[in-house]
Amino acid sequence: MRTIDVSVITDNIKEMCIEANHFLSEDMKTALKNATGMERAPLGRQILEQLQENMKIAGEDMIPICQDTGMAVVFMEIGQDVHFEGGLLEDAINEGVRRGYVEGYLRKSVVKDPIYRDNTKDNTPAIIHYNIVQGDKVTITVAPKGFGSENMSRVFMLKPADGIEGVKNAILTAVKDAGPNACPPMVVGVGIGGTFEKCALMAKRALSRPVDIRSSIPYVKELEEEMLQKINASGIGPGGLGGSTTALAVNIDTYPTHIAGLPVAINICCHVNRHAVRVI
Repeated sequence: MRTIDVSVITDNIKEMCIEANHFLSEDMKTALKNATGMERAPLGRQILEQLQENMKIAGEDMIPICQDTGMAVVFMEIGQDVHFEGGLLEDAINEGVRRGYVEGYLRKSVVKDPIYRDNTKDNTPAIIHYNIVQGDKVTITVAPKGFGSENMSRVFMLKPADGIEGVKNAILTAVKDAGPNACPPMVVGVGIGGTFEKCALMAKRALSRPVDIRSSIPYVKELEEEMLQKINASGIGPGGLGGSTTALAVNIDTYPTHIAGLPVAINICCHVNRHAVRVI
């Protein structure tokens, strides 16, 4: 059994909130660079170059990549041989988010109640997902999610008879309906299977998979590649102003489901697709 003081979790999450909002992950940097070289539309290429210049300025001057510094989504993969001490883990996670957003001068975008909408003034509470795994380590993923793209996400409760063609149609429908509102080029996370809430969680989690890694399941890998090609053929383009780069990646995860259902969720993320990962 390994013991971890929850203050370690707080300190890391504070740093990760600041890191994710100021620096693009290496896989996203490479994807944007490659897309710029392949973009066929002059205006689209210009926009991609401006986005990369924005990233450079953000990192050098410690200015957030985007003014919407998002709602903090935290994935905790906790080894079953880990014991936490020093307080409640959930309180420690939220304290890390609070410190990151307050001390990092990041925009506070969370309201206490969805109807009355008083700002919490520290961007808490976070959205926290826990998963118990083997071992004595803790893997933390902090993924600030802006709502320009979040608002464009969809869940489709398809019938089994809709099959894979129904899944393809759902993905393309969500992306085309999103259009410029999701700040393309986007990353498209897709969850297929499970239940209403499970497919949505898979779609969210899929966004944190490096964009240069495809599914290990052959038909899912083929589906990811086909959907990326079709999305980029839509002509939406960078900034929604036309071009051949509407998405940088389509990441799909699947899960067993009920004989009567075929749930599909599409969680769209903008061109920054922020996430930071640490193993403790």
